Amino acid sequence: MAMISVKEASKIIDDHISIVPREKVSINVAEGRVLAQDIVASFPQPRFNNSAMDGFAVRASDTKGASKNSPVALKMVGVVSAGSPGDVVVDKGQCVQCMTGAPIPQGADAIVMVEYSSGYESGPEVQMYTEVQAGQHIRRVGEEIQSGEVLVNNGSCITTAELGTLATFGYKDFRVYRKPRLAIFATGDELVEPGNDLLPGQIYNSNLYVFEDLVRRAGAEVDLKSVIMDNQASLKGFLTDAFDSCDMIISSGGVSMGKFDYVRDVLMELNVKEHFWKVAQKPGKPLFFGSRGKALIFGLPGNPVSAFIGFMEYVWPVLEIMSGQTRSSTLSAVLDESFPREKEKTRYLFGNTWSEDGQLICAPTKKVGSHMLTSSLEANCIIIAEPGNKPLMKGDQIRVRLLPWKSIK
Repeated sequence: MAMISVKEASKIIDDHISIVPREKVSINVAEGRVLAQDIVASFPQPRFNNSAMDGFAVRASDTKGASKNSPVALKMVGVVSAGSPGDVVVDKGQCVQCMTGAPIPQGADAIVMVEYSSGYESGPEVQMYTEVQAGQHIRRVGEEIQSGEVLVNNGSCITTAELGTLATFGYKDFRVYRKPRLAIFATGDELVEPGNDLLPGQIYNSNLYVFEDLVRRAGAEVDLKSVIMDNQASLKGFLTDAFDSCDMIISSGGVSMGKFDYVRDVLMELNVKEHFWKVAQKPGKPLFFGSRGKALIFGLPGNPVSAFIGFMEYVWPVLEIMSGQTRSSTLSAVLDESFPREKEKTRYLFGNTWSEDGQLICAPTKKVGSHMLTSSLEANCIIIAEPGNKPLMKGDQIRVRLLPWKSIK
C-alpha cells in the first residue's frame, strides 16, 4: 500500500469514527464525563426576589432624605432569613430584618444595609442613616437565568463549574457519553517493566504508560493492557479479547518492516480492514490504521517520540469526537528560530510556545530524535510544519498543537 499524506490519513480516519453510546450517571460520579444532553433551567434563578445584603427590608419611599445627621425611624415588625417562607408584610413606616438570601417581604422594595442603620439590636425602632432607591440590594427573579434557558451544552466536559450548576438546578442524574474503551499493547522481547533490572539489549516499557495516561486525559478508559512477547499466538489471543469489548485498539511497535514486526500481518488474519500503513511524516512514517466493524485500530511506531506524537495527532482527536466532544484545533504561531522542514513529509517536533506582545511565539525543543522522549518534558506543544521546498526561518508562521494539560507560558 502506497504512502499517503497526513491530510489524506486524517480524512480516512474521520470517515470511520463512530460516537459511543450514551448512558445515565449520577451527579456523584459525573466529574470528567461528557454531557450527552443540553442541561436546561427548569426554573428561573433566582427563583424569588431575595436580599443581596444583610440589612433591613424597607419601602424605599420611607427612606427619602435619610442621612447620618437626619435619620429616619422605622418600626421593626419581623425577621426573615434564608429559607424563611417570606410571609411577612412591610407597611408604610415599617421595616423587617432581612438576611442575605432571604425572600423580600411583601410591600418592601429595597434593602438598607445594616451598616447604614442603628443595627439589629436597636429595639422596636430602627434608625436608617441612608436613602435607598427601589430595587437597591435586591436580587430579582430570573436576573441570572430564565426558565428554559440552556445552562450547559451537549458535548461539554463536566468540571467543577458544571457540577455546581447541575446541583443548583436540581439535576440528580443525566445522560453522558460512555467513555470509549481501549485496548493498548506493546510488542517486543526486549521490553521490561520499570522496577526490574535490565539485561543487555533490553529497554523499559515506557510507551504503554504514556498511552494509558493520554487515554485517561482524553476522557476514555483502558480495558485491556499488555506487553506481548514476539509471539503471534499471544497477540491473536489478546486481539480476540479486545475486539469483543473495545472501541479502539492501539499498538506500540510491530508495524514497521523488521523481521519481528508482525502486528500488521496478524491484524489482517483477524479480518481487520487496512485503510493505510505508511504516512508521509517525520517522525512516525510506519503508522497503521484499520477497522473491524466499529472498532478502530491504530498501529503506532515503537520509538517513544513517534508514538507520543502519533497519539496526539491521530488518536486524541478521534477520542474527542467518539466521546461527543468538539475536536481541538491547532493554533498559528511565529517561529523564534529556524525549523527543519521536509520536502515531502509533514514534520513534527515537541516545542514551546509563549505569548509575546499579543502574538504566539514558538521554538522546538533542543532534542529532536524520535527516541528522545525527554524532549517532551519541557514542551507545551507540538510544532507542525507542512512539506515544502523552502526552509522555515525565524519569523515564519507555523502551526502548533497545544498539549491540553500544559499552559501557554
